[in-house]
Amino acid sequence: MKIVFLDSDTLGNVSFSPIENTGDLVLYPRSTPEQAIERVRDCEVLIVNKIIVDKRLIDSAPKLKLICEAATGVNNIDVDYAESKGIRVKNAAGYSTESVAQITFMHILNLVSHASYYDRRVKSGEYYKNGLFADMSWPFFELKGKRLGIIAMGNIGQRVAKIATAFGMEVAYYSTSGTSHCKEYPSLPLDELLKISDIVTIHAPFNEKTKGLITLKELRLMKPTAYIVNMGRGGIINETDLVTALHEETIAGAALDVYAKEPLPPEHPYMQFKDYTDDKGRCIKEKLLLTPHIAWTSDEALESLVSKIAENIAGFKE
Repeated sequence: MKIVFLDSDTLGNVSFSPIENTGDLVLYPRSTPEQAIERVRDCEVLIVNKIIVDKRLIDSAPKLKLICEAATGVNNIDVDYAESKGIRVKNAAGYSTESVAQITFMHILNLVSHASYYDRRVKSGEYYKNGLFADMSWPFFELKGKRLGIIAMGNIGQRVAKIATAFGMEVAYYSTSGTSHCKEYPSLPLDELLKISDIVTIHAPFNEKTKGLITLKELRLMKPTAYIVNMGRGGIINETDLVTALHEETIAGAALDVYAKEPLPPEHPYMQFKDYTDDKGRCIKEKLLLTPHIAWTSDEALESLVSKIAENIAGFKE
């Protein structure tokens, strides 16, 4: 059975041996749309991460029986058309829960404690010039007793909630699906959640219910001392509105790992963020923390992802 992975570079240097054990695996680090058309012509199993699998690509693969998404979301695949052709679509769920939760708290702790600011103060010599043994130029608060508002309480949201409670935080959430299935924490309307939270984290998929969910209107409901962290998908937060809110000091800061267009282009509002330092030497750029969509990519998460893909293929063969 021929297995084709059209964008294997998206999984870094992980070993593909579990998948190789299920069939004849051909790895293409990257594929343009035209290259993809040629490369799928004789494959029976197709693996993709970010490649668009539309009607044209599916019709170019007459032997195709299974499409494996190397991720959880399948919004890059025309699932309905694939299934109409008798082609099954399988995703990989739950592989990155711990990884995403960890990076979520990396961002929370960096934002609240101003890690990049204080690192710069020491390395620039400002700490030495201050003359005191402790530089307290940007006060920070403890997480204990603060409220964490979680948007989407799936596997990742629930893991983030448990870590938050270990810090002594109070947790509530907003259900983007409207089901409010998690009974361990209170479910609140979005506007109420934003008003009461000291930190808001987003772990939702991108769909019609979450597209543009957070605009300037919603950001203005938040406390001026509050932070927002997006670990879900780009496009859930209106990116231009977020920059406006930071410039206006509507909120205290934001951290993001996902963007509407990836990789983040140089002309993006986040990359053009106005650079100024206030009278206490605090740079506004340090109120916006950015990572390049890495939350799902711990060594363990990638190994788990490959194993789940292999399981999907093996299960299909049985």
